[in-house]
Amino acid sequence: MDVLKQEKVYTIDDIYALPDGQRAELIDGQIYYMSPPSWSHQKISRKLHQAIANYIDSNNGKCEALAAPFAVFLNKDDVNYVEPDISVICDLSKLDDKGCHGAPDWIIEIVSPGSKSRDYMTKLFKYRTAGVREYWIVDPMRQMITVYAFESYAVEQYDFNEDVPVGIYEGFTMKIE
Repeated sequence: MDVLKQEKVYTIDDIYALPDGQRAELIDGQIYYMSPPSWSHQKISRKLHQAIANYIDSNNGKCEALAAPFAVFLNKDDVNYVEPDISVICDLSKLDDKGCHGAPDWIIEIVSPGSKSRDYMTKLFKYRTAGVREYWIVDPMRQMITVYAFESYAVEQYDFNEDVPVGIYEGFTMKIE
């Protein structure tokens, strides 16, 4: 009789038990280790985070823009833990000192060679089903931004030199140059 080998299902306790400095995400009980981000990744992240935070502040917005590392407990369970590059949360009751409990309104992931399939496939599905309203995949290698507006089922692609409209904020656009 053939017996299927069962994969170990990891939990958030396993994430917290990682050695200091080791970063990982947990998706459906599977651990995905994260490499340190590159300089260009960090530069893009900083510029985007700065533009979003400045927009929110200058418009007296109620949302919070938070950059990685910041914990997002997507499904309020113990088998899903992600650290999006940028999370924008408008329901501040989801926030506490541990992180965001539930789906952020807007998530931005900046693709690195080791995260490509996870960002374009695994996280796309997880974010959509968790209730994220808008998901951006910023791909420095392709110089492209793919925008998923889950509420309207729209998908758009933009070059880095184009103004990209932010769906959750009418009239707000950003350009990555």
